[in-house]
Amino acid sequence: MRARRAKGSGVLFACAVLLLAAACGPAGDAKAGVTPAAQDDTARKRAQMVETQIVARGVRDPNVLAAMRDVPRHEFVDASQRDHAHDDGPVPIGGSRQTVSQPYIVALMTELLELGPEEKVLEIGTGSGYQSAVLGRVAGHVYSIEIIPELARASEERLRRLGFKNVTVREGDGYRGWPEHAPFDGIIVTAAPERIPQPLLDQLAPNGRMVIPVGGFFQELKVFKKDANGKVTEKDIIPVRFVPMTGEIEKTPPVPPQN
Repeated sequence: MRARRAKGSGVLFACAVLLLAAACGPAGDAKAGVTPAAQDDTARKRAQMVETQIVARGVRDPNVLAAMRDVPRHEFVDASQRDHAHDDGPVPIGGSRQTVSQPYIVALMTELLELGPEEKVLEIGTGSGYQSAVLGRVAGHVYSIEIIPELARASEERLRRLGFKNVTVREGDGYRGWPEHAPFDGIIVTAAPERIPQPLLDQLAPNGRMVIPVGGFFQELKVFKKDANGKVTEKDIIPVRFVPMTGEIEKTPPVPPQN
């Protein structure tokens, strides 16, 4: 679930001036029981990450940028990978084939959802819970589904420990969404199906947005928007590379085109 921007899909940008770490130190680090010096260091690294990797590439939503500065990314990677937590790339999740997505991709997908503070979001692919936590900082409530049992349990415990009370994690196959809590103002998918799961579109609220990578070897990040009358439009954003979506989507035959 987790990805990085496809090679060659963007331009290189010069590094911007770093924000002061004191202006953006998160409550999450304090909850984790780290020392003040370590907290200052991770806040500084996040500030640098946001300015050089995210702002420099064009993400502008102030709520998204605040969330990226606030959420302690190092808490969502394995201890052996913490030196790489703020690198400009994905970080492996131990014991699985999954990764924590590149910071830019997390920020971009969150911005594309255009979330308001009271809106409800469905996430397919919890992974380590990092994207869930960022969403939890900008939305009203996040419902997240993870197909790998060990990841679902670990991310649920981690999010609870760090104080993310507005994120609900469930183990299961995300193909059919979460009908009990539908419709959703935003839906984000962090693994790539080769075609769009129709149940997810069906659970998108009027004026809702879905951000999803689509494809096999070649993938495109797409945004689907449903208007007030239920009409859905599609927009391509950038080439990406995510792990494939697994489960029911692999067994569901494509819907034949309508004449």
